[in-house]
Amino acid sequence: KMAGNSAPWIGSAYLFLQSTCKTIVLPSLYESSQKKPSVFKALKLALADSTGSVNGVDMLKVHCSHPHLIVQLKFCKQENCRRFLQSYREGTLQESLQNHLQLSLAMTTVPLEMELKAGNEHLDNMLKDEDRCLECIYREKPDRLRDEEITELEECLKSLIVHQSINNNTAVKDCASPNSPSLPYPSQGSSLSPQVTFIFQGQQFANRTLTPDDHQKFAKLVSKKWKQVGRSLQRNCRALRDPVIDNLALEYDREGLYEQAYQLLLRFIQSEGKKATIERLIAALEENGLISLAEELLGLHSNEDC
Repeated sequence: KMAGNSAPWIGSAYLFLQSTCKTIVLPSLYESSQKKPSVFKALKLALADSTGSVNGVDMLKVHCSHPHLIVQLKFCKQENCRRFLQSYREGTLQESLQNHLQLSLAMTTVPLEMELKAGNEHLDNMLKDEDRCLECIYREKPDRLRDEEITELEECLKSLIVHQSINNNTAVKDCASPNSPSLPYPSQGSSLSPQVTFIFQGQQFANRTLTPDDHQKFAKLVSKKWKQVGRSLQRNCRALRDPVIDNLALEYDREGLYEQAYQLLLRFIQSEGKKATIERLIAALEENGLISLAEELLGLHSNEDC
């Protein structure tokens, strides 16, 4: 009822963020050239978590208004906005952002207070009435294009993924601070896992965190068994509870098996961080008879043999 058939559903809102810890001032961190990529990365990951997609909500600009960091959001689909509102209402977005900031900034904890506004409306006061919130967000059309700085930060994060070296512990230095892990994969290193090596088919392999290359190969080759692998991984990963796996199947049905499998492993990597190791994935593949894929990930044969 809020949009005609010809026009896409587009709305805008402002997310106000403030740390309740006096020693953590979010606007100051974002204004720091060293810390800005880390704060932006945490925002990007948390918003992706809230909608289930990296493209679910767009950041148009990040305003520094002490003591608040204010993020101008643009929604292009009503269903994405609903997911965001649900995540915000249930506290999932807040928890996710706190966790991502903690990891990105290498801090012990980053407690947050959040407030959501659309125009003059304080949406926190009407969160139980989701349709009313949607109407307020829909009425507020974005008043600007995406800020150039946001575009640059987006490109920076993309380059971190593309150029990350599988065998190199050093993060890309021109886009992030030296101790900042790349998005969404932790930096590689033998010290990340309590168990340094594991045995597969009588051979010993280094246990490492999953890489972008592992992620893509898994999505490309696992085919219809991605859900079974997800259920094997879920025993030690709360982020892959049955509703999550079933929702991924529905949400990415049109995109096909590759995207469903890709999103599954993305949830695992984002949730487990440094604990998202090759050993855990290989064990899940073995359990489901996907030996050829396991061998491919461990470099035991080429793609055409798979």
